[in-house]
Amino acid sequence: MPTLLLLGANSDMAVALARKFAQEKFDIQLAARNTAPLEALCSDLHIRYNVTATAHTFDATAYDTHESFYNSLPVKPNVTISVFGYLGEQATANNSWQETAKIIATNYTGAVSILNIVANDYAAKKAGTIIGISSVAGERGRQSNYTYGSAKAGFTAYLSGLRNRLFHDGVHVMSVQPGFVYTRMTEHLNLPKLLTAQPADVANAIYKGYSKKKNVIFVKWFWRYIMCIIRNIPEGIFKKLKL
Repeated sequence: MPTLLLLGANSDMAVALARKFAQEKFDIQLAARNTAPLEALCSDLHIRYNVTATAHTFDATAYDTHESFYNSLPVKPNVTISVFGYLGEQATANNSWQETAKIIATNYTGAVSILNIVANDYAAKKAGTIIGISSVAGERGRQSNYTYGSAKAGFTAYLSGLRNRLFHDGVHVMSVQPGFVYTRMTEHLNLPKLLTAQPADVANAIYKGYSKKKNVIFVKWFWRYIMCIIRNIPEGIFKKLKL
């Protein structure tokens, strides 16, 4: 039975992904800083889908623990999904290096640290899939969240380079651009209903993309065209917009 490792398993998207992959008969490894809330999910996955589900302590910003964390897994995963992220507050980040550093460390540095380790294992085995959840915010910097967007832009470029490197080793790397998603991380935002996905939509799109070995997916198809328009707005006009 194949195994899925979810990095950042307490998020709403991660829970939806755990259920979707368990439904498809994957054993599930749930990794997060706080594993206490994961115990109930492990039991539910086991009872509902008859799979093995385990919880593991993982801190995205404790870089020196990443190698020992991965080596301690009882079974190395066939599929690894990086789900963790931190939206942060741009207004706070403007005046606080601590907030800026947290946004960058969580959304970029931590992901690169652990995925480098996974990538080396998969490259040696000539098999495996790495999936990274990035963001359309990384397509172009906006005043409302440009620190978060810049970290996600870096992560998108990292996944692109990793895909180029690992293709020659038979390893699949998929980048995910969810667009707006209703989660605890975005519950304080006034999101446009027609443009916003549910966590289950993300999980279904990711599993479908994984099955078809897609390189880049947008959870809702129209985001590809929305971002194409935004990327091509002339800078002289774009800088005047309130976004």
